[in-house]
Amino acid sequence: MYAAIRQFKAKPGSADALAEQIKGAISIISEVSGFMGYYVVYAPDDTVTAISVFNTVAEAQESNRRALAFIEENLGPLVIGQPTATAGPVIVHSLP
Repeated sequence: MYAAIRQFKAKPGSADALAEQIKGAISIISEVSGFMGYYVVYAPDDTVTAISVFNTVAEAQESNRRALAFIEENLGPLVIGQPTATAGPVIVHSLP
């Protein structure tokens, strides 16, 4: 299991607008082979973290490529600075 993680700083007060826009990324990410899940966290300091889970590192990296393109094309006015992305193995996890 591998996770793809994207993170960026949002303009203050843009949580609702971002949530609506980010819903458009779900289909882009879920179409990547090996897709297992997608989560987005909006922290109190306006940091947005998106986490996707896949079967292989190549799939996780492909989702990051697609997600960064989506951010650039669709979220520019709501983002401060450049997003970051990484992918790697999930070394601990738990489900109910």
